[in-house]
Amino acid sequence: MFIREIKDILEADILACEELQDIQVTYGYGCDLMSDVLAFVRNDVILLTGLVHPQVIRTAEMLDIKAIAIIRGKKPSEELITMAKKRNIVLLTTRHSLFTASGLLYKNGLEGEEIAHDEATF
Repeated sequence: MFIREIKDILEADILACEELQDIQVTYGYGCDLMSDVLAFVRNDVILLTGLVHPQVIRTAEMLDIKAIAIIRGKKPSEELITMAKKRNIVLLTTRHSLFTASGLLYKNGLEGEEIAHDEATF
């Protein structure tokens, strides 16, 4: 799914890298625990999160995540927006909750990334 489609579905605003709306992602992953993102994300995803801390951008950079949607209407700091721009990570914000945003994307054809439980460490 193209980022521009995600923007429309989530009624989101793009805060960083608006020129990269033609990037495609294959899966969605919603999480506020960056340790889980590091442990379980393996594919081309958009990350949906309520966190507005620089660690979100650092995590995305490590995993080559090209887009992050900040949920619940949270507004990231200028520092976070600048970090995203420098790393070519599309940063969106939506008023929807994590549950609703995930559901809207799934309903419109974006699959969730499946966690391989045999690889998971609990």
